[in-house]
Amino acid sequence: MEPASGSGKSADEIAEAYKSEPWWYDVRGFFILTFAYNSTLPHQLRFFGPNFGADHLELAVGSGTMLELLLRWRRWKKLPPVRIVGADYAESMLAGARHRFAGKPGLRFLLADAAAMPLPSDHFDTVNVANAVHCFPDVDGAFREIRRVLKPDGVLAANVLLYPRSGWPWRGIAERINRWGMRKGILYKPYEQEDVRQRLIQSGLTIVSERVSGNCYDVVARKPPQP
Repeated sequence: MEPASGSGKSADEIAEAYKSEPWWYDVRGFFILTFAYNSTLPHQLRFFGPNFGADHLELAVGSGTMLELLLRWRRWKKLPPVRIVGADYAESMLAGARHRFAGKPGLRFLLADAAAMPLPSDHFDTVNVANAVHCFPDVDGAFREIRRVLKPDGVLAANVLLYPRSGWPWRGIAERINRWGMRKGILYKPYEQEDVRQRLIQSGLTIVSERVSGNCYDVVARKPPQP
């Protein structure tokens, strides 16, 4: 399947669009989360927080703000520490994440394209993609790579930006934010739920659970166990 049509931005152009100060990335992300995804931070903490296995990949980690909040949530829930690789293809975002987690054990950060990760196969117990599928220019390649690096029976949790579904005035606000994001290069495209389902299945993953909330598709998918 060809990469999804959308803004037409390449991976390099999108990486360039994310060359902003981490604080501005976080502010911008808050407005996208609230008005485009129509989601909330508590909802995302409950969704992503449990999906950390012993070896975990946080893909499109950005400046690490969401990862830090998830780890705080896990400590509050008294969940066990894990080994984490955070990957992103924007060096400025990784610089923010490295600074945020400097000196903290069990984390390393990697410059990588989601569709071509320099990571071993069958390695990770879990992968999270939080608020980031919308910026993958090759979403099919990213899903195939996620399947490759997951261990058999490993689990992906992702939330995917859908075309606006809510009523006036929120639909119009979300549509304007999406158009702005495409012009800036920080948004490749929104999706339809069934489109994402089929792309995940075609990548070799099995849907475990799914839910649409606001303009957001929360999906958990598993890599099938080896025969």
